[in-house]
Amino acid sequence: MLHGDRDLKNRKGDCVNNHKERINNFSQITDDIKGLSELCLENLRIDTDLFTKYEVKRGLRDINGKGVLAGLTDVSKIQSYIVDDNDMIPCEGKLYYQGVDVEDIVDGFIKEKRFGYEETVYLLLFGELPNQDELNKITNILSNYRMSLPTHFVRDIILKAPSKDMMNTLQRSVLTLYAYDEKADDTSIPNVLRQCLQLISVVPLLSVYGYQAYSHYHDGNSLYIHTPQEDLSTAENLLYLLRPDSKYTELEARILDLALVLHAEHGGGNNSTFTTHVVTSSGTDTYSSMAASLGSLKGPKHGGANIKVTRMFADMKKQVKDWNDEEEIKSYLKKLLHKEAFDKAGLIYGMGHAVYSISDPRAKVFKGFVEKLSIEKGMTKEYQLYSNVERLAPEVIAEERKIYKGVSANVDFYSGFVYEMLGLPAELYTPLFAVARMAGWSAHRIEELINQGKIIRPAYKAVKSNREYIPISER
Repeated sequence: MLHGDRDLKNRKGDCVNNHKERINNFSQITDDIKGLSELCLENLRIDTDLFTKYEVKRGLRDINGKGVLAGLTDVSKIQSYIVDDNDMIPCEGKLYYQGVDVEDIVDGFIKEKRFGYEETVYLLLFGELPNQDELNKITNILSNYRMSLPTHFVRDIILKAPSKDMMNTLQRSVLTLYAYDEKADDTSIPNVLRQCLQLISVVPLLSVYGYQAYSHYHDGNSLYIHTPQEDLSTAENLLYLLRPDSKYTELEARILDLALVLHAEHGGGNNSTFTTHVVTSSGTDTYSSMAASLGSLKGPKHGGANIKVTRMFADMKKQVKDWNDEEEIKSYLKKLLHKEAFDKAGLIYGMGHAVYSISDPRAKVFKGFVEKLSIEKGMTKEYQLYSNVERLAPEVIAEERKIYKGVSANVDFYSGFVYEMLGLPAELYTPLFAVARMAGWSAHRIEELINQGKIIRPAYKAVKSNREYIPISER
């Protein structure tokens, strides 16, 4: 054997041995982490009685679900009760964008057979309803920015590192856009407005392209990367980009547009929008702020609720034989609450809201259009099941649980069903929420910057007793 061959053989042997050693090390590390996690559970758990003792409002909400007042906003208002002689009386839910009732906004553009999301963007950002010239201007801006993704961005950023989670794809893409912006750290209002409008325009593209990469590389499906069309609305472009043949019906596009309008904004206290205020108050850039809000929205307690609703109904369809049998439906709902069905979490997903009690106006607006779409799609039986559950679930919850306020269907109850009827993949349900909410986050970021508030820093009380340091030899 030649000397060089012997060296090569020795090196190969060393590589094999090193690889085996690393595997053994990682196995040991995994075991060590399991043991360390037990220490976390043992030493970092706080006695729940202390939260009552120190009057800590967990989740920044009181026992009735009312949020702790942390700021002021003009962007939107949620009304779930009226005050009469200092008594809080629950009422039908109302949602206002810049003081305008969302139900009136929807009635307006539906009657005039217009798409409403672009109008909603203008209202939220600038505080006024646009006239026709102003609406044309904002539509033109969004359309042009929609065509302005950096050259090869899709190839280099999205296609080369596909993720199984579209929200992570969105976060990465938004943060990467920072590198393409020569004025990324400029927090002047004109520059931030420009950044926000660009993100409102391109996040729909990033969402769909991220899904197409996932579908191709993880599921083995054909790869479709369509170019957006300047003359189409945001909702139309979403369907155009997503579908292999780019075809859609007028009703499909209008209902998706409605979904974007109803999800565009929901007060300053929801988790992702409060994140926008918190991160913006630190003085950071727009891309970091929006990425943080996307991280919040990804959480299943916030943006992932509609996926849970559709999965719950999928299980319900298997377990309930007669979808019109009220007793059979109620029996299944009781099993949900008793942790005996679906994911055994004890929840009826899509029912109840942190703020609304009697009704969620978004769900109320949605319902009529959902019925129309179910007729077009031949899914009226499924719609009737949803309608039955919406009616029966509050009765079952009242019978089985001690509740402090009313329970009604929230917007997530029907939105997942809408996306299912539109044939949208479940991986895009939460990104679509983000697509819509970019408008609200943008308005709140600009509002926070204009009013130059202090950095947001609430107090946490330390409850662990002080201890002396012990030298390592004595531990």
